Amino acid sequence: MKLDKIYTRTGDEGETSLGDGSRLPKFHLRVTAYGSIDEANSVIGLANLQVENAEVFQLLRHIQNDLFDVGADLCQPERPGTDKAPLRITEEQVTWLENKIDRFNAELEPLNSFVLPGGSPAAAHLHHARTVTRRAERDVVRLFADEPVNAAVLRYVNRLSDLLFVLARFLNDKGKEDVRWQPGLHR
Repeated sequence: MKLDKIYTRTGDEGETSLGDGSRLPKFHLRVTAYGSIDEANSVIGLANLQVENAEVFQLLRHIQNDLFDVGADLCQPERPGTDKAPLRITEEQVTWLENKIDRFNAELEPLNSFVLPGGSPAAAHLHHARTVTRRAERDVVRLFADEPVNAAVLRYVNRLSDLLFVLARFLNDKGKEDVRWQPGLHR
């Protein structure tokens, strides 16, 4: 891919091009879905500025690259009979996330209450990334209700928000520094 020019003027009328060359209004659910994925990716990048753990830092970089794959998948509508196979998220990528969830969750204190977003700066940023990812998931689900979408994308985004929660807890001294919800505390 080569980007010589950043502006093209092709979106000046409120439409954008998809990966297959077709055009949609910028408010279309498909554009909203991959835009939300892009936003989640940006928030993960901000969170990673706070991460001092090398393993978690590299893990988040890996995820950021995968999120570009998610965006590429979403910007290529599923069209039977096309010659060139578009980039798609795979079940192996979903399984990779599940393995990371299991790896980090095994080191955490068990939960006996909901966790308030916060704790360390890195954890607070990961909680923010988790909520943005959950919103992106809702946008993908909304698109999925109207159009064919690679089901692995749904699973990937769902697992990603779970992993971000686990990583936030991990960076809160393996859950010891989590801020726990105390129901009715100020009644």
